[in-house]
Amino acid sequence: MTPYLYAVPALGVFALIYTWVRAGWVARQDAGNERMTTIAGYIADGAIAFLTAEYKVLGLFGLIAGAFLFYLGSTSGNSSPVIVIAFLIGGVFSALAGFIGMKIATKANVRTAQAARTSLSTALNVSFSGGSVMGMGVAGLAVLGLGALFIVFYKMFVPSGLANGQEMEKALEVLTGFSLGAESIALFARVGGGIYTKAADVGADLVGKVEAGIPEDDPRNPATIADNVGDNVGDVAGMGADLFGSYVATILATMVLGREVQLGSADQFGGLSPIFLPMAIAGMGILASLVGILCVRVKEGGNVQGALNLGNYISVVVSAAASYGLIMWILPAGALAIRGVSFDAMHVFYAVLVGLGVGTLMSIITEYYTAMGKRPVLSIVQQSSTGHATTVIGGLAVGMESTVLPILVLAAGIVLSFRAAGLYGVAIAAAGMMATTAMQLAIDAFGPIADNAGGIAEMSELPKEVRERTDVLDAVGNTTAATGKGFAIASAALTSLALFAAFMGTAHIDTIDISNADVLAGLFVGAMIPFIFSALAIAAVGRAAMAMVQEVRRQFREIPGIMEGTGRPEYEKCVAISTNAAIREMILPGAIALLTPIVIGFLFGPKVLGGLLAGVTVSGVLMAMFQSNAGGAWDNAKKSFEKGVLIDGVMQYKGSEAHKASVTGDTVGDPFKDTSGPSMNILIKLMSIVSLVIAPHIAEHAGGPGASAAPAPAPPRFEQAFRPRVRYSETLVPAAARLLRTALHRE
Repeated sequence: MTPYLYAVPALGVFALIYTWVRAGWVARQDAGNERMTTIAGYIADGAIAFLTAEYKVLGLFGLIAGAFLFYLGSTSGNSSPVIVIAFLIGGVFSALAGFIGMKIATKANVRTAQAARTSLSTALNVSFSGGSVMGMGVAGLAVLGLGALFIVFYKMFVPSGLANGQEMEKALEVLTGFSLGAESIALFARVGGGIYTKAADVGADLVGKVEAGIPEDDPRNPATIADNVGDNVGDVAGMGADLFGSYVATILATMVLGREVQLGSADQFGGLSPIFLPMAIAGMGILASLVGILCVRVKEGGNVQGALNLGNYISVVVSAAASYGLIMWILPAGALAIRGVSFDAMHVFYAVLVGLGVGTLMSIITEYYTAMGKRPVLSIVQQSSTGHATTVIGGLAVGMESTVLPILVLAAGIVLSFRAAGLYGVAIAAAGMMATTAMQLAIDAFGPIADNAGGIAEMSELPKEVRERTDVLDAVGNTTAATGKGFAIASAALTSLALFAAFMGTAHIDTIDISNADVLAGLFVGAMIPFIFSALAIAAVGRAAMAMVQEVRRQFREIPGIMEGTGRPEYEKCVAISTNAAIREMILPGAIALLTPIVIGFLFGPKVLGGLLAGVTVSGVLMAMFQSNAGGAWDNAKKSFEKGVLIDGVMQYKGSEAHKASVTGDTVGDPFKDTSGPSMNILIKLMSIVSLVIAPHIAEHAGGPGASAAPAPAPPRFEQAFRPRVRYSETLVPAAARLLRTALHRE
């Protein structure tokens, strides 16, 4: 084994050292007065209480899933019981990634509020430093876990006497357990955190803003602590686990496909170069992200969004330049091939550029559809003047429209990366996109920290200019959160495609024929899954929000002096409502994602399962884009009224009827953008990873590797009667003529 492999986990350790040092710097900043630290303590305690309750449930899930994996690994020659160890480590690392983000966010929020007393630039430095701790922590854990486990498993299986090449197949099969553990925890963290935060947010908005007419984060609102806790457990811990899972799944899928790459000449890594390359790009991405993080600076009164964008673009450029050097050094100079497609090292670099370009364009497009002052958000603002219904209609239209350009960009990225280097090119494009995950997460996590800082400033009754500065950061944070979701969706789409290709290779199937009735049925069932998943998540938010609204109304009605500020709201009861609802309601959506591929795969075989994956991927990507962008646009339409907007020649501000309509739109969009929408990313990845894990077992069940070479069975009568006998190699006109003759005469 080449010693260069040890550089990958070493870079992961480096990222964790940066995380520790920077977290210490944030903790040493001034936390403000006693009232500020007390409120921040309520938020931190609520977040810890939720994660503790959630992780107890997930621990039980881990034991059950681990037992099932142990059984599969013990009864198959293509796997090993050791997969349980990888699964548990992946789950622990995913939970740890979310915990690191939540812990630093609950420290940085109050310190950001205190820094905002001084200047905007100081507040940005503290909040973005908190975000960078999360970003580097997530990237460090992913690179360390994958790099170290790959080395351990490869050494474990090489001396076992297996035939040439089988040791790598078995090592990668076991390594998929790490990704399965990461994505499983991520799904529950995302769904549970999303239900928690939106139940509190909706309850606080409907009763506090609309009914009582008090400002956001007003300390008189009993749900305001739960709302701020939700920002941490949903937007921070949930997002951290989400992108940790994406990071791991992308690298793993590329490694699995790299095993199939045929080298035309010897390399310096003992034939491991296509497998080593995605890990090397991920490790290099940590350094590129660090350069971008260090470049984020803003002067007082400067453009915060521009500073964040500059840091992001710098990390992308550095990543592209470093990728060129890595690819030329790692891959051999001769021709490479995968599944009949030939390419060379330069074409692999082109694929990486495509991935970086897709990620950048997705962020730009998402920013356009969700940022304040842009046409989509302004259109919702204008429609708010005519009532609640038109506000909702306008947001739905924006969300649907926002799927067009991203899908075209994704489609172009898939085609270009495939033409560059086949399926390996598609996977390495996703790896290139995910290289700057640390920077993307730093930008994303900065938003909830700024939001919490504004809440603490409001509840602590700090001077008006403090809240104005935190509002500037919060408004930018809304946009960065939306662009972060756009980046996560794009990465999930490419990652799922790479996982799908890896699944086909592992299951030993060459093609999936959608004219086959069973496969077509699987396709439709797969397309349905994101809809029922979203329905369950949104309905859960609705039920929890109803309980929250009733509790807030009760407290306003029964606690003497609460509106005058002399009575203390019972914050803990609202926190308990969100916690209990989130833990209870996250089980069923998670079970659907985990069990559906297992049931379909073992009952109907790998080809039908392939149809299911195709359906869930396409439908899930569209649902994710629609819901996330609609919710983000509604949110910033509401924020626009806080600065004042011109509608029909009249300035409209917070408290106007148009503003109340925009609050309704934001309330509808909350579960879209923070619960069901982001969960789509994990849904499609998790179902693909579960399918990849069981692929060797269902391939054996279907007849093993040789099964694909056997003659295809005669088509069922359904196909004989209804499938047109058209040869797609013909030109369009003869094909259409044959189709017409078939329909009229039934050959």
